[in-house]
Amino acid sequence: MQRFFEILPATFAWLTLVLMVVLSWLTPTAVSIFIIMFDIYWLLKTVYLSFHLRSTFSQMRANLALDWLEALRRDFAGTWEGVHHLVVLPMYNEPYVVVRETFESLAKTNYPKEKVFIVLATEARAGKEAAETAERIRAEFAGSFGELLVVAHPGDIPGELAGKGSNETWAAREAKKFIVDKRNLSPDEVLVSVFDVDTQVFPNYFGRLAHAFLCAPNRLRTIYQPIPFFTNNIFEAPALARVVSFSATFWQMMQQSRPERLTSFSSQAIPLRALMDMGFWEVDVVSEDSRVFWQGYLRYQGDFRCVPLFYPVSMDANVAPKFWQTMKNIYKQQRRWAWGVENTPYLLDGFFRKPSKIPMRTRLYWAFTDLEGRHSWATNAIMIFALGWLPVMLGGKAFNDTLLSYNLPEITRFIVNLSMIGVATSAILSLILLPPRPQDFGRSRYLWYFIQWALLPLTLIIFGCVPALEAQTRLAVGGKWRLGFWVTPKGRYAQKAR
Repeated sequence: MQRFFEILPATFAWLTLVLMVVLSWLTPTAVSIFIIMFDIYWLLKTVYLSFHLRSTFSQMRANLALDWLEALRRDFAGTWEGVHHLVVLPMYNEPYVVVRETFESLAKTNYPKEKVFIVLATEARAGKEAAETAERIRAEFAGSFGELLVVAHPGDIPGELAGKGSNETWAAREAKKFIVDKRNLSPDEVLVSVFDVDTQVFPNYFGRLAHAFLCAPNRLRTIYQPIPFFTNNIFEAPALARVVSFSATFWQMMQQSRPERLTSFSSQAIPLRALMDMGFWEVDVVSEDSRVFWQGYLRYQGDFRCVPLFYPVSMDANVAPKFWQTMKNIYKQQRRWAWGVENTPYLLDGFFRKPSKIPMRTRLYWAFTDLEGRHSWATNAIMIFALGWLPVMLGGKAFNDTLLSYNLPEITRFIVNLSMIGVATSAILSLILLPPRPQDFGRSRYLWYFIQWALLPLTLIIFGCVPALEAQTRLAVGGKWRLGFWVTPKGRYAQKAR
């Protein structure tokens, strides 16, 4: 049954694309009508999602303007003081300058520092340079927090996949010994924020997180999800990388306004109690950041949720010293994100093969939501931008003599162009979300940052559909084709904005 669920997403995706080609030849009229209807559906969905994007932006802007520490004192006097924060920062071979920027942002937060514990989770296999970077950070920031721990994850533990999940779990277990066993803190009052080591937080992040935690109806069975901004080095990124980065941010912003569909991604915060109940992150998967939501959901038989914070954290855009290396790295990163499809057989197996107290309606909802999302990721952009001409090309003379054949390209072009209004909204919002511009960044370049969104169809196919199709196909084939963990290179290359 597990193998059947692994094959399912790729089967749906490839069957859709193959049928589009075959049926464009056999029944071009029916396919033409389908393409028009699908384009209208995509237009309506774009409008629908744009409302969610604007809603999240409004709430996020309001949250950024609040003093959340003062809100805690006002709303939870006598309670909030017990909330402590543990930050887990998995690190491999990232350079000192990147790690230091992260620690600088943590040190500038306004939450009482004696209630903030940091664990810098290095990898023993990363070698001497990584260890030296960690020790340099410890020497510089040791007095800035309640505690700064540096731990080294051994690289030879049986059953583990070399990746972030195994590192995080080792670090969190080590930190638990210190927090629970030595400091005698309750795991019910410790929130574990797990970040990539390039993640920079805003000054009120911990206050906002603590407030959301204390407001949650069932706070110990909840993941708290910030919005990832990929803007730390956005002015160093080429245009394609900027569009891909902001597209990922905008999708997560849309999801924040749809909490019924929200699951964990990348940066997240989880009560230590829930992590201990789940056995921490799984150590043999690539997509531990999204898997952990399903761990909790199945562990608590559906009594588990992901709460949006409507508050950002800032991470690096994908940038390499050379353009084509950047493009290669973007593709690998998108493929790794798409490898989250490895969670599909996990949740389907947990829903339908193992005994479950989760209502069947709820299980069917989540199964459909997951499969539809995987399918859309791998096929929609190709269907919209690349398959609209197929009936004209393959339908034969009889179809090409019809009025429908003549009008099909015009109709689809009109609908797609109409949907570009949503793209213009994204372009404007991307300018608003840019960090303060560097001195050598002229105001005239904002025009190019707006025009760059014309590249969106290209990025949706090359850095969306294609890596998703590859990931799903690899999962279906299995064996040596399964993906391992790929560490996104980080750096500061000081190249001019393009």
